[in-house]
Amino acid sequence: MSARPGAALASTRAGRLANAALGVLLSCRPKQWTKNALVFAAPMAAGSIVLWPVLRATLLTLVAFVLASSSTYLLNDVLDRHRDALHPTKRYRPIAAGIVPVPVAFVASLLLGASSILLALTELNLATVAVLTSYVALTLAYSLRLKHEPILDIGVVAAGFVLRAVAGGLAAHVFISHYFLLVAGFGALFLVASKRYAELNRQSADAQATRRVLATYSPGFLNLTRTLAATTTVVTYCFWAFERATQLHDGRLLLGLSIAPFTLAVLRYALLVEHGHGEAPEDLLLEDRAMLALGGLWFLLVAGSILVA
Repeated sequence: MSARPGAALASTRAGRLANAALGVLLSCRPKQWTKNALVFAAPMAAGSIVLWPVLRATLLTLVAFVLASSSTYLLNDVLDRHRDALHPTKRYRPIAAGIVPVPVAFVASLLLGASSILLALTELNLATVAVLTSYVALTLAYSLRLKHEPILDIGVVAAGFVLRAVAGGLAAHVFISHYFLLVAGFGALFLVASKRYAELNRQSADAQATRRVLATYSPGFLNLTRTLAATTTVVTYCFWAFERATQLHDGRLLLGLSIAPFTLAVLRYALLVEHGHGEAPEDLLLEDRAMLALGGLWFLLVAGSILVA
């Protein structure tokens, strides 16, 4: 009889540990790991991703950024736990809900960040290490201060996308054109500005309580930013496609045709944001059938142009 309370207590502790472990994993935001697939962009655009040394370096870069981004997500949730508790959906995040103790989340963040840098130091070149370290430093600055600064908060998040794309190219020793950087940069700016626009429209009444910087934005300003970013993204993609086509022979027509689904995808995304979506870009890109169809067609045309050439 006396063993039963102890067994129940052990079971309760085991349950709490299991919940905390699962909570740490969920706080790493696995759904957002898809953003790190940007490391494949430059090697794929260059057509060298089929080579094993390039593929291996790119995969290792992907793992390093998954670890680094997970570390920053954990830290950000620790710092934002009180504000997240006031948000209609973020209050269910494990740290804000109290499922994951703050010390546990903080230690997990440190371990993941250190593992990311160690992996890059041992398996990748110094240029990639420098970019990864810059990403960690920038996201740390964002979590501590820059997320509260208007315009800078958008720029820093967009820069995180660009750093991923650059790291993939550097790890694979692939040439990165200035048009490629412009597409990545302004495309990221478009996504981030659209996210802020959706957040502002969804919760304008309590913007100050949930994301303080939203109180400094207006729908008109964010629409201007979205228009500027979307226009520049499409124009620079056209320039990239034409520049890349001069390096190809049989595949130049397919690459030129890829401009059509790319442009339509940007327009489709803008329309979905106007209809109240866009707070979670990773969900919107993966769940909307039209976006999936346009993205698949674009990928087939770009990949086909490289394979044909």
